[in-house]
Amino acid sequence: QFLKQLGIHPDWQFVDVYGMEPELLSMVPRPVCAVLLLFPITEKYETFRTEEEERIKAKGQDVKSSVYFMKQTIDNACGTIGLIHAIANNRDKMNFETNSSLKKFLEDSLSMTPEERAKYLETYEAIRVTHESSAHEGQTEAPSIDEKVDLHFIALVNVGGHLYELDGRKPFPINHGETSDDSFLEDAIQVCKKFMERDPEELRFNAIALSAA
Repeated sequence: QFLKQLGIHPDWQFVDVYGMEPELLSMVPRPVCAVLLLFPITEKYETFRTEEEERIKAKGQDVKSSVYFMKQTIDNACGTIGLIHAIANNRDKMNFETNSSLKKFLEDSLSMTPEERAKYLETYEAIRVTHESSAHEGQTEAPSIDEKVDLHFIALVNVGGHLYELDGRKPFPINHGETSDDSFLEDAIQVCKKFMERDPEELRFNAIALSAA
């Protein structure tokens, strides 16, 4: 519904990933061009995140200039930012309606820095209003902007044969190595499993895939 309201033709849709075993992954329609992971922000995760950031800053990493990345400056908007990351890095595959608010946002922000994109989203009424109306249609009540929420969305995408983790709370994309259109879902799920292994007592993990309808 959210994608439709943003002016994207329904030839791609988000579907649930019911489990990470091969037989359950085989139920996900292919091709898959993005995976969104919902996970809890715990003390263990925050420790890992800080160490990962310092390690990458020290060693460096290869990130293609074509990766579309934006920072998150709006509280409780990680789902919207995850969706923008998923669509923006697959925009060549998407069919947009002529008056699509998301298409305009992406075209306007392509030449911006990650920080400028975040500021632009703060003022971009069309996406904010769509987000709010979709949130109220959901089965669970959406948190208010000020409410403290410890669940967070990230996007996993394939850009130029590399799997990137895009998280607006982080200073840059994370390159998780090589992938392909055929192996992307399995490769993305391996990254999801690492998140789960860091917090083995936690059960609050959920993944959805952006699949061809």
